[in-house]
Amino acid sequence: MEREITLPVAQDLVRELRVGDVLYLTGRFFTARDEAHHLMLERKAKGEEIPFDPSQMALFHCGPVVKEEGTGRPREISPPGAIPWGWRVIAAGPTTSARMEMFEDRFLSAFGVKIIIGKGGMGERTQRALEAHGAVYTHYTGGAGALAAKAIEQVEDVFWLDELGMPEAVWIFRVKSFGPLLVTMDSTGGSLYTELAKTIAKNMVKIRERMKD
Repeated sequence: MEREITLPVAQDLVRELRVGDVLYLTGRFFTARDEAHHLMLERKAKGEEIPFDPSQMALFHCGPVVKEEGTGRPREISPPGAIPWGWRVIAAGPTTSARMEMFEDRFLSAFGVKIIIGKGGMGERTQRALEAHGAVYTHYTGGAGALAAKAIEQVEDVFWLDELGMPEAVWIFRVKSFGPLLVTMDSTGGSLYTELAKTIAKNMVKIRERMKD
């Protein structure tokens, strides 16, 4: 099923999503790779405030290429037509999500994220967390970073840029009809990767049997 979804997304809707659904998202994303996951979890554990609400956004496993332009600065009002806050996204392709497997279950519990965007899939810990917290993992085609950038209407903010550097910083993007995103892990335990692994295992048995003949 193909769906247009506006963020933030209701819990009931997310629990209706199934492996194979195709999504187009409109609203806010925040980017976070492994260093950002670590930093945010560490700050949460210390009781420090996170300067945005992750539960209202989609989590994008992405290290974007962003160019500074114009004279805008964060938290200043730019005139109509100005480049928002002086940033333009050149490319925003997904990072391999396996890098975040060690953090993702705790991250979902801590921050209430409902939609994850990445590539390559994630493991059993994340799958259990998706089921527990009613979230989904979606796959975006790798190598399409320039195409992804076209769906980003505005860079709304950036956090920990000096501390983490451009690809690891947390960027807040406003997007329109970002996709197609394929649901590959859902909140019911469905996983395209598990089914694929089973198919591969069956095929390998058949291949070994033929080799014996």
